[in-house]
Amino acid sequence: MEVLDEKANGGPAIEVEEVVSVKDHDAFAAKHMPDLGHDVKEFKVFTWNLANWKKLDKKLTSPEFECGGHKWRILLFPFGNSNAPPNDTVSVYLDYADPKRAPEGWHACAQFALVISNPNDPTIYTVSHAHHRFVAEECDWGFTRFSELRKLFNVQEGHSQPTIENESADVSVFVRVLEDPTGVLWHNFVNYDSKKETGYVGLKNQGATCYMNSLLQSLYSTRYFRKAVYEIPTEEEHPTQSVALALQRVFYHLQTSDQPVGTTELTKSFGWTSLDSFLQHDVQEFNRVLTDKLESKMKGTKAEGAIAKLFVGKMKSYIKCVNVDYESSRIEEFNDLQLNVKGMKNLHDSFKDYIQVETLDGENKYQAEGYGLQDAKKGIIFESFPPVLHLQLKRFEYDIQRDAMVKINDRHEFPFEIDLAEFLDETADRSKPWVYKLHGVLVHSGDLHGGHYFAMIKPDAKERWLKFDDDRVTPVTDKEVLEENYGGEPLNGVVVTQQQRNQVRSMKRFTNAYMLVYIREALLDEVLPPFTEEDTPAHLKRRLDEERIQMEAKRREREEQHLFLTAKVITDESFAAHEGFDLASFDDKNWPPSELHTFRVLKTETYSTFKARVANFFKYQENQIRLWVLVNRQNKTVRPDTHIPENEPTLTVDIIRNNMAARQSDLRLYLDVIPDTSKPDLPQGCIMVFLKHFDTSKQTLRGIGKCYAQRTAKVSDLFPTINERMRWTPGTPLKLYEEIKPGMIELMKPKHTFQQSEIQDGDIICFQVEMKDQEVHDLEAQGLYSNPIQFYDFLQNRVMIIFRPKFEEISDENKELQVVLSKKHTYDIMASKVAEQLGWDPIKLRFTTTHAANGSPKSVLKRSLNQSVAEIISPAYATAGTTVVLYEKLDVSIVELETKRSLKVTWTGLHNKEESAHQYLLPKTAAVHELADHIAKDAQMSRGGSGKIRVFEVSKDGKMQKEFTGSEMIGNIPDPVELFAEEISWEELEASEKDKIISVFHFSKEVSRTHGVPFKFIVKPGEKFSETKKRLQARIGVSDKDFTKYRFALIQVATFKQPSYIEDEDTIYDHKWQPEDVLGLDHVDKSGKTRTGAGEKAIVIRG
Repeated sequence: MEVLDEKANGGPAIEVEEVVSVKDHDAFAAKHMPDLGHDVKEFKVFTWNLANWKKLDKKLTSPEFECGGHKWRILLFPFGNSNAPPNDTVSVYLDYADPKRAPEGWHACAQFALVISNPNDPTIYTVSHAHHRFVAEECDWGFTRFSELRKLFNVQEGHSQPTIENESADVSVFVRVLEDPTGVLWHNFVNYDSKKETGYVGLKNQGATCYMNSLLQSLYSTRYFRKAVYEIPTEEEHPTQSVALALQRVFYHLQTSDQPVGTTELTKSFGWTSLDSFLQHDVQEFNRVLTDKLESKMKGTKAEGAIAKLFVGKMKSYIKCVNVDYESSRIEEFNDLQLNVKGMKNLHDSFKDYIQVETLDGENKYQAEGYGLQDAKKGIIFESFPPVLHLQLKRFEYDIQRDAMVKINDRHEFPFEIDLAEFLDETADRSKPWVYKLHGVLVHSGDLHGGHYFAMIKPDAKERWLKFDDDRVTPVTDKEVLEENYGGEPLNGVVVTQQQRNQVRSMKRFTNAYMLVYIREALLDEVLPPFTEEDTPAHLKRRLDEERIQMEAKRREREEQHLFLTAKVITDESFAAHEGFDLASFDDKNWPPSELHTFRVLKTETYSTFKARVANFFKYQENQIRLWVLVNRQNKTVRPDTHIPENEPTLTVDIIRNNMAARQSDLRLYLDVIPDTSKPDLPQGCIMVFLKHFDTSKQTLRGIGKCYAQRTAKVSDLFPTINERMRWTPGTPLKLYEEIKPGMIELMKPKHTFQQSEIQDGDIICFQVEMKDQEVHDLEAQGLYSNPIQFYDFLQNRVMIIFRPKFEEISDENKELQVVLSKKHTYDIMASKVAEQLGWDPIKLRFTTTHAANGSPKSVLKRSLNQSVAEIISPAYATAGTTVVLYEKLDVSIVELETKRSLKVTWTGLHNKEESAHQYLLPKTAAVHELADHIAKDAQMSRGGSGKIRVFEVSKDGKMQKEFTGSEMIGNIPDPVELFAEEISWEELEASEKDKIISVFHFSKEVSRTHGVPFKFIVKPGEKFSETKKRLQARIGVSDKDFTKYRFALIQVATFKQPSYIEDEDTIYDHKWQPEDVLGLDHVDKSGKTRTGAGEKAIVIRG
């Protein structure tokens, strides 16, 4: 039955067979009004008896009744309130009575059921339910198509009477007014003001930066951290290059702004491109990289040590013998803890699991120094927890069956308060309690491949919990903080329909906490001290206040833009500097516009005021100048047309633009300096002509100014004027050309008059000294232009191309060049012009085109002789802007290169160190073993070594070598490729059949943060790891001091991401090695060449 309009958010009206009476209020409500999980403020039922239905008015309202502190009534349209035919349906709504008298900003959240029933038999009825936030803009809610009238008047199946009997019926409403502790229940957030409602503002999402936003809000709320960030000196730094300053600015804006704050400046300071902002990253990794970067910035400043003080705790890994007094232990620091979720009921269980003790007995006994094999306990215990404890819940794990990472959505409970004393070593300092209060919950909603992040934060012990969801901040209930983020199935005992159950399930199942922030209760006042004005650096405040004033001025300028227009003024000086068509460049797609003096003018400004400003700017008397308006001629040229009349006091610049310049966006003017102010007017029949000189020796075309000529005078009458202006010998023979338009430059006839030559005001005449045939021939033989027609053709086709080095930084050696070329030039001319400026052989230059959008390399240009510059830059020049081409200086000719392959190989020697890089150019048909022969000649081999070389690349996850057999053709190796070569050790070559060859790789803290180059290593039967370590140290050539900081872990494909650390007594040979199992060396990356796991880009923060 179609009874619900778009407005209602309840279920459709249902005709019910079960016998429940409308009069049995509690049973009726339980059946027809599902529990929505909110506390009920008040429940009321109101019944309105109606008779003579067919004679009722088209619209009626019931008497008012009160519920939950609000007055309500029923709004009824007995014959429908829709576009349906009249007398077809009944429309009925719950109406908020007299909203005009309600206090400003009122709202009421109500769940209701509307019922029409038989007055004699209350078990015969039609009902619909809904819920709604009643506000001034939406003060009634209900059902436009509640029921068809005929169904109410006719007896329905299973009943003996109709609903409306003898034209009488009861219209009832069951209302539950619900508690709304946060004030935002069912809010549509139109015109919602976070600052006004909560005192906080959100952060804008740049694409996929919600993971960053949730962490930044958490760090900002940790006021001790905010103060420490403010203490980093940044006066001399630039926000897009300094992470510290950019973060200070974000924090300051969060403090002072009433609008959501942008983070683009911050991500630019990380060195991220806009693409990085669309990649979701792991919050834990982002947190570590950001705090590492800030820690290094705090060194040597007032803030030094703040991060360690706030976030660093200590734990002890130990092995303790059961029967003898012996313990081996190591203390380590941690910034955050990764706790298991799978199989854990709650946070307490996760901590118990973390410190779980493993018993070493039977075959697995511990080799204790001086005591032999002993039963022992192995585990971890905490020495101390930091004031701010970051707990990462392991929601993402490797699933061996699926061979993939999956998200764990199991239920995992966490409390508002937890006592961690039981997880501390007995020697720990217990002078203050180790009770922690929940401060933040970072939530992930979605699956492994994406989703959304937001944060729940309690900024202060005295404040309520808030939800920071990108640009919106809203209050939340305790239940929303805890229950709704435990994960798993919802547990609120709600009886819901199947449809609702599916919705609730899909909504809840994937939304759960993945990071918790707890603060030690005893240190709350220290971690969240009151924040004062003095805590904000003065320089930051000053700088941002200045920017705010500038932005306000720009905003005002934008808002008032329609009141102004722009006037651009061409002078004789700018004309002299211009090389191109017309008097200046305006809209040339391939050439930057001329730099002209620009004035912002109020449209209502009178011409006399404006002219006085122009005269004053150029240091002339007002009577020394007149201004001409430039117009777009039909032939696409821009020329002076008429000068502006001087004697019209009401003339405004807007009227000039509209009437004299055909409403162009900018007013373009030419400043005409009057030679003799005693004769300000032009003589009758006089025209103003502009002159350009084409200099064949310099190959330039320059403006020489203007002159006045009588229309009846001959063209040749210009000769003496030109010779005098150029200071040439009188009688120097000249040729004159008219610049009609691009592609139309015509030789003029000296004996014709200007009138016969159709010369008018603003026309341009180009002249050159007449040349002998031999001189013309000599010029053209050098590839130079001998007349203006040829030169204008070059100008019409000229493009500016920027050439940049492809791999090197720009320097004196590898310059960035701006080269002017004609679209008609060939590849070879382009190469020779670039080579000339670089001092390099053109045949040894290789060029690569770029993507116009981001300047990244596109494709290498092939030296095919017929390729023109137009084809090379196409279609880039279609969009205005300069084309960028990348160049490489090669040691070989590009002709040779087309049959050969260039390869770079990194040599790691015998000791797994990146010692040197070697470049090779070999025929594409050569085999890898030939490449190895070349490396053997160039690389530094060890004395007495095997002399054998292994060539390999590294697997995508950075954990293994992918070795070449030697027979592969180098032309078939995919491009791009990173190749490595190492010397094979005698130990490996002479390994016995029993020895195992394993893969070893380097990582730092987390298995995904790989670095360095993986290598092969021999493990021997029966050898304790303490001995294996000595051989490992020799294999990689590391000093004793550095080697003590290394930890060793077995990385199994089955427990991916969970390394099991190896003790000295272990025999790793006995492990059942699977092909993907590897030994990991956990140590600090000193190479600066971090790799990351397959498919995921590492987070790098550079600024």
